[in-house]
Amino acid sequence: MARGVRSKVAFRRRREGRTNYYDRLKLISSKKARVLVRGSNKHMHIQLIESRIDGDITLIEVGSGHLNAYGYSASTSNTTAAYLTGLLFGSKCLEKKFEMGVLDIGLASAVSGSKAFAALKGIVDTGFNVPHSPGIFPDESRIRGEHIDESIPPMFLVAKNKIISEMEER
Repeated sequence: MARGVRSKVAFRRRREGRTNYYDRLKLISSKKARVLVRGSNKHMHIQLIESRIDGDITLIEVGSGHLNAYGYSASTSNTTAAYLTGLLFGSKCLEKKFEMGVLDIGLASAVSGSKAFAALKGIVDTGFNVPHSPGIFPDESRIRGEHIDESIPPMFLVAKNKIISEMEER
């Protein structure tokens, strides 16, 4: 790796392409909680993380696997599931009296209409404050799942209404 006496080896996570330390420093120095949105092949995960000197602390975590309890039984890795996961995450944040955070999508590309921004729309629709531009959200028909299957929009509405009604009860 290092070829000469004065060469410096980069941090392991930087070499592996896992962490951009420049962006991470900017997020941590803002002293605001970070809203981590991560997607895998099967699920979406959203976390509220507070950075401290001794390490990051996860305050709230919601995964798209929790959507079964709200009547959503379709794929948990699509745009619809990302929106519903964001809605559920936002309601849990407001329940625990958190009001704002800064979006952190990691090394994922910031493409308008992506699943990460569908999750952000769900978070923002609950009233949780995350700085954003309204032009990045996916189309409403895409969020409802009309592009996937005819059975998704009714399932989406049932799950959305359950999450909203649970949020209003608190």
